[in-house]
Amino acid sequence: MKKQLRKEIIAARMGQSAEEVAEKSARIIEKLEELPEFQKAGLIMFYLDFRNEVATGDLIAKCLQNGKRVVVPITDTKNVRLIPSEIKDYPGDLTSGTWGILEPKPECVRPVEPTEIDFVVVPGVSFDTRGNRLGYGGGFYDRFLRQLRPDASFAALAFELQIREDVYPEAHDYPMRYVVTEDRVIKCDNI
Repeated sequence: MKKQLRKEIIAARMGQSAEEVAEKSARIIEKLEELPEFQKAGLIMFYLDFRNEVATGDLIAKCLQNGKRVVVPITDTKNVRLIPSEIKDYPGDLTSGTWGILEPKPECVRPVEPTEIDFVVVPGVSFDTRGNRLGYGGGFYDRFLRQLRPDASFAALAFELQIREDVYPEAHDYPMRYVVTEDRVIKCDNI
């Protein structure tokens, strides 16, 4: 079920034109910026978009300009974990990393403790309206989000086409606080 859903959603996401992705991403980012938790966050972790995910680059650049601190994940496949690393220059600090996703260059790695992070912007394949998330199958974010402070917040960014009735959550899956699409902000009260 999960495998099939993952395949179907990724195909639908990849089927969007660059213009559609850019236009919908801009609307999603606007809604994200309106969240009070996002506004007051001093240190924000962003994913770096890949294969038609909701684009985060413009907001990363804006946050850096506005004096917010920004971290991005380094994927440590050996230990199956994400290492948050601070960037000072977007996209100058980055290079192609694990699975072709942008990561900090070796000389730009500046690890940050997960407990320092105020807000995390989470990627995913599919979500339901209760905040359950279907990721890419590695469990990286499920493990990572458990390391945050209790008062830290996080939101998943998704296109409306990624919202489904059921994403078949399992016990280890970590639900989202918010899911932000181009049409709505879904506040998930299941935590």
